[in-house]
Amino acid sequence: MKDLIQKKLRDKFIKSGVTLIGPETIFFSKDTKIGKNVTIEPHVIIGSKVKIGNNVIIKSFSHLESCKIENKVEIGPYARIRPGTVLKEGSRIGNFVEIKKSIIGKNAKANHLSYIGDSDVGKSTNIGAGTITCNYDGIKKNKTKIKDNVFIGSNSSLIAPVTINKDSIIGAGSVITKNVNKKSLALTRALQIEIKNYKKKQK
Repeated sequence: MKDLIQKKLRDKFIKSGVTLIGPETIFFSKDTKIGKNVTIEPHVIIGSKVKIGNNVIIKSFSHLESCKIENKVEIGPYARIRPGTVLKEGSRIGNFVEIKKSIIGKNAKANHLSYIGDSDVGKSTNIGAGTITCNYDGIKKNKTKIKDNVFIGSNSSLIAPVTINKDSIIGAGSVITKNVNKKSLALTRALQIEIKNYKKKQK
């Protein structure tokens, strides 16, 4: 029965102009809504309450549920889009990125290995590889606000609640615990120590 339902859903989307690459590996929900000129690669799962706009590409091994995908968005491969997420027009979510209950602004990017939860991300912002929004303090979920045209350097941790104001830069490897003013560079790093001609201890 489930196989028959999936076949009907796949056939419906193919007839409406959706490009399914390896359709037998793609799974939809009965309430899935998809716009025009959309391409879905193999091994994609679309859960309930997903609305996809026009000119969207969803790459292999991505999982979407209870989210809204606007026009000209690219997702995956290996992306997880969780409930309460809105991906604005032209945004890009890359491999091994998880988004939960967040708005990703127009033309914003999170291309690699990141977790963005309970966040508002402004337009044209770039989230570097390995960035994490630390949204849970053990009692409640807290909000991260990243304004427009922000650059978050790789391997940064943003400790919510925190606001990163527009046109600012977070240096790679930073742990940010305080709000960052607009047009500022914020970074937190220990000094690098080098011991020359170091010899390992012998057993």
